[in-house]
Order: sequence, then C-alpha cells, then structure tokens
Amino acid sequence: MKNMTIHPIKAFSDNYIWCIHDGKNAVVVDPGDAKPVQKYLAANNLTLIAILVTHHHPDHIGGIGNLDTNIPVFGPMTEAISSLTHRLREGDIVTIDKLALQFNILDVPGHTRGHIAYYDDNHLFCGDTLFSCGCGRLFEGTAEQMYRSLNKLATLPDETLVFCTHEYTEANIRFALEVESTNDDLLEYAQNVRKARANNIPSLPSTIELEKKVNPFLRANAETVIQAANAYASRTLASSVDVFSTIREWKNNF
Repeated sequence: MKNMTIHPIKAFSDNYIWCIHDGKNAVVVDPGDAKPVQKYLAANNLTLIAILVTHHHPDHIGGIGNLDTNIPVFGPMTEAISSLTHRLREGDIVTIDKLALQFNILDVPGHTRGHIAYYDDNHLFCGDTLFSCGCGRLFEGTAEQMYRSLNKLATLPDETLVFCTHEYTEANIRFALEVESTNDDLLEYAQNVRKARANNIPSLPSTIELEKKVNPFLRANAETVIQAANAYASRTLASSVDVFSTIREWKNNF
C-alpha cells in the first residue's frame, strides 16, 4: 500500500470505517453509516470505487445502500447481505486495480458464522474478530471456531498492522489487566493508549506482534492466563480452547 492513506472515519459511538485512498480514488471497509463516509469523500475530493465488508451486522453494512451502488461490493460468501456483488471465501483474492490493491481473504468465523478478513502484505482488516486487547463476542460461532480464527491471525507476520472496526481498546485493557495484572507489556500499552485517547487519537492500528504480547485472547497458552482462567472457573481447565472460552465468558460478565 505504498503512497496510500488509511484513515479512520468515525461512525456511531465507537465504530471506525476505514478509508483507503490515494488522494483520488477510495475504498471503504464496513460502512455502517453512509453520512460520515460521504462527508469525508466530499471534503477530500475522493471517488469511492469499492466497498469491503467483513460481516453482516448492521453497524458494518447499514450505509451501503446510500453509497454509490454502481461499484463492486465485496463480502462474505455465506452471509445474507443483499448488496454484495462479489462473494468471497478463504483462498479468494480481491484486486482493485486503480489503487493497486490486492487482498487475500481469510475465513475467521466466531463472531458471526461467515466472518471474513482482508489481508495484504502488511495490513489486516479484521472487522469484529480481533480487537486490540480483545476479540468479538460469540454471537453465532463457537469458542473453538473463534480460537482457531484468532490463532490463524496470530500466525501472520509480526509487523502486520491490525485495523479492527471499534475503539474498544481502553475497555479491553481494563479486562486484560484483570487477567494479567503483572504483564509489563500490557502495563506499558495501557499508559500509551490512555495518553492517545486523552488527546482523541485513535488507539488503532495495532500490530500482530503487540497483540501477542498484550491480548489475553491470543495468550490462552500463557501460564499467567491459564492460571487466571483456572481461578475464575474454580477448576483446572483441560485445554487451550477451554481457557479461551472461560476468559471470553469472563469478559462477557466483566
């Protein structure tokens, strides 16, 4: 993505609609609301040439119908999104010639059954699967599906930039500190995020390297996380999936 700008368009209370552009043409990811997208495009003299969708929830697709309907709309193969023009699954490649963009598609079920992510050499647009210091709720998929999806993302190169779609980082850090109160990387990250948010600076993008150090949902094999999950469950958990499932339940009730 050389010479590209990736800008977070704020929507609702905490959504980011990511806009990728070269100063002329633009692509947006998960446009749940058309108005802030239209405002940003107009202010920057940008032409929208494609839409990327990760999953079917209204705060990710609600604005599509009020944007340009004569452009490609990419999204998950198995989800009921009527506005899609191109349905995708793992192994597919999305090419947007005008911006010289090429994304590999990853299946990452868990938050929803058909959730997908878009990945190029150094950028991951992962919707509501992976958050900084957190992960999406299990609305449709199973804990095992989400665990496998997160581990798939964790195998991407450490330098990969993670563009998720909600500004949940501070709240996620508060929970992560309940799980790993002595994690020095997490404590440092908490300070950095607090300063950024105090100045209204987005906490995103994160990186895969950082998330593996601070995100309890990527650390189900870490002894500190295992001990915390066992304590919460009041028993010895049998597997990493059980540890993950327990901390997901813990987060739900936090």
